[in-house]
Amino acid sequence: MDWMKKYNIILASKSPRRQQLLKDLDFEFIVKTIDIDEVYPDGLTMVEIPVFLAELKAKSFNSVLKNGDLLITADTIVWHMDQVLGKPENRDEAFEMLSLLSNSEHQVITGVCLKTLDRQKSFYSVSNVVFKKLTSEEIIYYIDHYKPYDKAGGYGIQEWIGYIGISHIEGSFFNVMGLPVQKLYCELKNF
Repeated sequence: MDWMKKYNIILASKSPRRQQLLKDLDFEFIVKTIDIDEVYPDGLTMVEIPVFLAELKAKSFNSVLKNGDLLITADTIVWHMDQVLGKPENRDEAFEMLSLLSNSEHQVITGVCLKTLDRQKSFYSVSNVVFKKLTSEEIIYYIDHYKPYDKAGGYGIQEWIGYIGISHIEGSFFNVMGLPVQKLYCELKNF
């Protein structure tokens, strides 16, 4: 993959899952993050929200990027019944979110922004996820053992709750983890 050697790849994400997925693509990269307020205007659609946030993260690097740098930013949301489920702040919120997702379908959308000094390209991926009916005991067990407070929707598909609770997925599994790696690879190759 000589085409990637012309870039210094920067992944702007603290997410260990995103870092591992990019590493598993055999890309050499560094991690740099800039803390920003992840707020978006009212009225955005479910696919516009994560793209807006990924672009907002990329914009925060405007004064940091150098010639030859390629920045990758991403944001993932869970969309259920016309609302965004963010990261739960506590045990009660996590329980409420997983109870909402139980026995229903939701969408996981990841927006990605690729940015160099002179180019920017954004895209998104949508996966449909269906949970079986979860018992209160299963939800509490998961929350207490896995502490999913850094995950949109309060769960990680690659963890216990995904193993026992997800009955069907349509779309990219890795998108649900936080980075649609197949689409990212294709977009990078054409960038």
